[in-house]
Amino acid sequence: MTRDEKYMRIALQYAQNALASDEIPVGAVIVKGESIISFGINQTEKDSDPTSHAEIIAIRKAAQALGDWRLNGCELFCTLEPCAMCAGAILKSRLSRLVFGAFDPNDGYMGSVMDMSVTPKAVSIEVLGGILMDECSLLLRNYLGSKR
Repeated sequence: MTRDEKYMRIALQYAQNALASDEIPVGAVIVKGESIISFGINQTEKDSDPTSHAEIIAIRKAAQALGDWRLNGCELFCTLEPCAMCAGAILKSRLSRLVFGAFDPNDGYMGSVMDMSVTPKAVSIEVLGGILMDECSLLLRNYLGSKR
């Protein structure tokens, strides 16, 4: 198992927690070096807040844990390609790297609909998608299929 797969498996465990709460099953983990700094799960229903995405929650917790909004040297592992809101927060927080599982052809803004990481004047970030893609996609497909 690669390092990326290791942390994506942890993000998948958090996505399962979101699923158990009847939220869209997305999990996110922020890592610095080999230490997990924070995590987040989707909780838009619980919070009645459209900004309560896994990535946003993980970024807020990481900034609090480090005492700095700049998350230089940190990596975000997320089970789903970030939406435009989350992609913006990822860039603004100065994360060094984003690793995601499932691509989102309808709402993904780090490569699918658009790639915000390569827009003019974007903060430099390494982006890698498709890690454990099948597992991440299946979890989302099963959840969304049960809602239709």
